[in-house]
Amino acid sequence: MGTARNPTKGSESGERVSPIEGKSVLRGKVTAVHGHVVEIEFTDGLPDINGALLIERNNGENLFLEAHKHLDDKSLIAIVLGQPEGLKRGLPVTAAGGPLMFPVGEACLGRALNIFGGPIDGSAPLEGCALTPIHNSPPAIHEQVVSSGIMETGIKVIDLLSPFPKGGKVGLFGGAGVGKTVVLMEFIYKIARFYSGISVFCGVGERMREGHELLMEMKRQDIIKNAVLVFGQMQEAPGIRFRVPLSGVTLAEYFRDKGKDVLFIMDNIYRFAQAGNEVSVLLGRFPSRVGYQPTLSSELAEVQDRLVSTRSGMITSVQAVYVPADDITDPACAGVFPYLDTGIVLSRDMAAQGLYPAIDPLASTSKLVSPEGVGERHYKIAQAVKERIARYRELKDIIAILGIEELSPSDRLAVKRARRLERFLTQPFFLTEEFTGRSGRHVTLEETLKGCENILSGKMDDIPEEAFFMLGGIEEIPA
Repeated sequence: MGTARNPTKGSESGERVSPIEGKSVLRGKVTAVHGHVVEIEFTDGLPDINGALLIERNNGENLFLEAHKHLDDKSLIAIVLGQPEGLKRGLPVTAAGGPLMFPVGEACLGRALNIFGGPIDGSAPLEGCALTPIHNSPPAIHEQVVSSGIMETGIKVIDLLSPFPKGGKVGLFGGAGVGKTVVLMEFIYKIARFYSGISVFCGVGERMREGHELLMEMKRQDIIKNAVLVFGQMQEAPGIRFRVPLSGVTLAEYFRDKGKDVLFIMDNIYRFAQAGNEVSVLLGRFPSRVGYQPTLSSELAEVQDRLVSTRSGMITSVQAVYVPADDITDPACAGVFPYLDTGIVLSRDMAAQGLYPAIDPLASTSKLVSPEGVGERHYKIAQAVKERIARYRELKDIIAILGIEELSPSDRLAVKRARRLERFLTQPFFLTEEFTGRSGRHVTLEETLKGCENILSGKMDDIPEEAFFMLGGIEEIPA
């Protein structure tokens, strides 16, 4: 690693940090252009797979590529990390002698960066950062530590039914418009305010509006100083969206190895799978299930295997997963499940009822929810809450057709308490105060358990169910 110097001028993506550090280089020329994929011929040997390549354009801008596949002993195929306009046969190509490098250091905190480490927040280029390759091997098995203990988020439904493991992986599954990004932003706020940790946000396929709103909101809440934002936005080339998760992971690894506890957030991993699919089509591969690339599993593993905790520090990763057509069995969603400790599923039905956060208490799971993981009391309360809500959902059709009066007294009581539990598990967020007019709440796990115990025991049966909606602890309900 060296010191970042002389960033080359990029396009709309901002300043780009050059990966070439004065090493002996190989030179070649473009022999074919297939959109965002280029064939290149070298005369004196081939760069390694994942090696960075550079094309100097006539307008003075540099275009970076990444070696992806050796075709024979003289030629390879490369992915374009940018827009391919102006590429043609015969253009000279320079090999960097190594993979793409990304700047890491304390100077990254509070900044919004692109895949190359260039600023896209309108501020000056990074200074005093070390360069590290975005391609790296995961820590050895003996260096990794197993996630243990609960990371309290202060969000009732999560802490009760699908708690976050410290140093583990969490998947946030949901279709369009059910609140994934809002929940992610609240996590960042909680980590910055209540844990004083470092947050690395990796936006894959983010809309420009979403990235701008996130940056402005974090500045308004004064939590940007403990966070780094890395974007590969929706309008950018598939090669950039395909590789930006590795830039984000590289930053998270740096802070972890410095002894920090890191919250790594990716929004969203489905767009990463999509970008890999676009690249796969351009490479001419035959598609696999549902039209996805045959290399989907290995591409997911390349990212997931590096998001691990070590003795130096913890990486707790929260990954939003867009669910196409609300089909959670889609290969891009199902491929993430094996890596997760906790899976949180957002429900469109709950969002339609105005029950936010719209987290489905029955579909969401966590490996921690066991007497050994969370304790006997927490486990029993969580199971009782799920049983009441499950029974209520079974009876919904009968209620809709015949009315609640036709239920037995025990079922009417179960419905009554389940509706109170559903409303008690709603909560106003800090980052939505200006939209909802309600002050955000951070509710401790003990307060959540106490509130659910009171509802389950029947102590709150005489209080109207509307009183439980959008509040913090049970003490806020008027007696």
